[in-house]
Amino acid sequence: MHKYRICFILALLTIILGAATGCKNNASNPLPSTPSTVEEPAEVTPPVTPPVSETQAPESAPITAKSLSWWFTRNGQHQIPSVGQGTPQLLAQNNAFYVLPNSSKKIYLTFDCGYELGYTAKILDTLDREQVKAAFFITGQFIKTQPDLVKRMQTSGQLVCNHTWNHPDLATLSQDKFNQEVQSLEQKYAELTGAQIAPYLRPPMGNYSPTSLKWAKEIGYSTVFWSIAFEDWDPNKQPGADYSHKHVLDNIHPGAVILLHAVSKSDTEALEQIITDLKAQGYLFSTFNSK
Repeated sequence: MHKYRICFILALLTIILGAATGCKNNASNPLPSTPSTVEEPAEVTPPVTPPVSETQAPESAPITAKSLSWWFTRNGQHQIPSVGQGTPQLLAQNNAFYVLPNSSKKIYLTFDCGYELGYTAKILDTLDREQVKAAFFITGQFIKTQPDLVKRMQTSGQLVCNHTWNHPDLATLSQDKFNQEVQSLEQKYAELTGAQIAPYLRPPMGNYSPTSLKWAKEIGYSTVFWSIAFEDWDPNKQPGADYSHKHVLDNIHPGAVILLHAVSKSDTEALEQIITDLKAQGYLFSTFNSK
């Protein structure tokens, strides 16, 4: 019996020592932990860019992509349209704007002039008759082919502004190319008119980046977007004068920057009635340099 008791004790000690050795080995050589999964950030794709300046995009439009497209959301309440979160602060930091809020119902009529289709002289005639001043954003193509119209804008007191020399996406340029696009136009304008072009820049196609806004500010320009616009730029897809008139009247608000295109037959035909009806509602046409 004593012999069996000793064997039992020895067997028990063997089991205990083996278990202790196993725990020690597991503690000093733990199983490798499963690595946590790290997801690469999704690539941000800029909104699809229309051929020229457009108006709206979904609320989820990114504000950190390299090339951004200007967008806003209409409200139908004659109030300032909303834009992306952080956009007002970005504009303010760089002397850029899309509205000029005020309590006196001042509004700002602007025309993009990329090329000429025979309507700009009629637009100037209407503005002269109505004693209204507007801002004309001209390109290198326009100033090269229509010097007499540019000189007429200047002598009649219209505000002539910069729409770049070649109409590129400014967000994709180097700083040297950016400056060249802007300064080539201002130099040609000075040679033609003997005056300085107004220091307001409208980015072609509404494309921009925080860097392009900063570069514009550094050379003395304010980047100008808009709070009212519609698809009026395609000469072959004109919405008609009634549509142009209704859209502006339906969306007008104090401080509005209205974008029209000088190649639009619809806008040209509607312009006098637009001006007459807005004046009747108490709106005052002004220019950026006399805010």
